[in-house]
Amino acid sequence: MISKDLLEILRCPACVREKDGLLEFHRETWLICQDCGRKYPVVDDIPVMLIDEGDKWVKVAETDLPVPPPPMK
Repeated sequence: MISKDLLEILRCPACVREKDGLLEFHRETWLICQDCGRKYPVVDDIPVMLIDEGDKWVKVAETDLPVPPPPMK
């Protein structure tokens, strides 16, 4: 599980320079940017905060996100 302190400081790497980049913790397996809609998986309790990874999921509806996220390739 991700600590509450970590969740408070994490920001979307694509938005943080121009916007707030605030992230919502979704179903304890995804971090969703409230500005751009990128979705970052949490794999083995580690947030995968790579812009390319967030881009893969940006068009997927929150309700369609797989739980747990697929393993990283």
